[in-house]
Amino acid sequence: MKNKNYHLGYVTFLALVAAGGGFLFGYDTAVISGTIGQVTQLYHLDVLQQGWYVGSALIGSIVGVAFAGTLSDRLGRKPAMIVSAAMFTLSALGCALCATFDQLVVYRIIGGVGIGVASIVCPMYISEIAVTQFRGRLVSTYQLAITVGFVAAYLANFLLLQWSRGVGEGSGLWHKVMVDEVYRGMLGMETVPALLFFIVIFMLPESPRWLILKGQDRRAKSIFSLIYRREADAEHQVAEVADTMRREEKSEVRYLFRPGIRTALVAGVCIAVLGQFMGVNAVLYYGPKIFEDAGLSSGDSLFYQVLVGMVNMLTTVLALCIIDKVGRKQLVYYGVSGMIVSLLLIATYFSFGEAWHWSSVVMLVFFLLYVFFTAVSICAVVWVLLSEMYPTRVRGLAMSIAGFALWIATYLVSQLTPWLLSAATPSGTFIIFAVMCLPYLFIMWRYIPETTGRSLEDIERYWLKDKR
Repeated sequence: MKNKNYHLGYVTFLALVAAGGGFLFGYDTAVISGTIGQVTQLYHLDVLQQGWYVGSALIGSIVGVAFAGTLSDRLGRKPAMIVSAAMFTLSALGCALCATFDQLVVYRIIGGVGIGVASIVCPMYISEIAVTQFRGRLVSTYQLAITVGFVAAYLANFLLLQWSRGVGEGSGLWHKVMVDEVYRGMLGMETVPALLFFIVIFMLPESPRWLILKGQDRRAKSIFSLIYRREADAEHQVAEVADTMRREEKSEVRYLFRPGIRTALVAGVCIAVLGQFMGVNAVLYYGPKIFEDAGLSSGDSLFYQVLVGMVNMLTTVLALCIIDKVGRKQLVYYGVSGMIVSLLLIATYFSFGEAWHWSSVVMLVFFLLYVFFTAVSICAVVWVLLSEMYPTRVRGLAMSIAGFALWIATYLVSQLTPWLLSAATPSGTFIIFAVMCLPYLFIMWRYIPETTGRSLEDIERYWLKDKR
């Protein structure tokens, strides 16, 4: 790998630190799946309350993305990440020590705010400090960190549950958190990585593109000089970004709705929303319940969820390695086609598996196939595209709009999935997910350009030439 003109190691370090927000995103999102049964039993929740518990963090995420763009555009990408880390830390501690169900929900909402801010700011920061040749894989480290967070949450749920069952009677706060009400330990384990993320963020420089946006060209050049080996390359980056910004409208809202840029905004919102109705979050949030409905014990269902998380993580590593070679759109074409097939296979299992005497291993294989195709395509690509599709001046605002739509859709899926599994049956639910893949493919083919190998400024110029 040639890296004569840039310090790839330094850029990778910056990307990995920022990707820490993705790890917390993943852990906070996935840990809920192993706590639903315990919280429901302890607080005697009905179906609506159970949905509120699962969806409460998503409400926070919606709030977080609503102001994440404005926060990052006005204060900077780095301060916004600090706010996110603080929210994660407070949430983890609060969930472990809360006294009532209402307090638990409040702290879950606070954690959701952290998720919402991180989901916008972290990939945006990585995109703005990345060199063009490796931007896809560097931004994909954020998605990889999310999957690592998933696995960490699934493992924490599984291991803590198994450990708590082997501990005898006791008393005190520690015993309550880690044994009697082990869901507290599952949620509270996030405190350690959240504090670490909060500390290491202070080692990051501000985004040089944001600094240029604020007229701080000298500071931006000093940061580009850390990324590029030659001073001429750093000066070229500052000049190109500054020149592009001078041609932009001063009004962010007016610029956002220019022909071309408007197309980018609408297309980004569409892929963000449709991606949530293709089954991804149903598997993340309700995987153990779906496995239990198929006849598995709670322990086995959590173990299966660990396998799901491992495949998700390893496939994301594969996507990270090939996204800048294969291209964003090709990954989506291949992956979503595979998702359709695997979703139909899962639906077939729930319809005929018992009559055909299929074992639960067959269902697991179908689920893992689905996770593989999802992880290598839409999960790996969506945050890359959203972080690079929009001009620097409105990147925070545009990503907030797309992210806001994404989290609204995610919340709807979290609320509708239990009802769908009951009213439409598991088989019908997964058929619906398969059908939702078709408009996603159409929008990707018709409206989204291939961004692989293009600088952020080249992508902006592409949209400005589009008068649709």
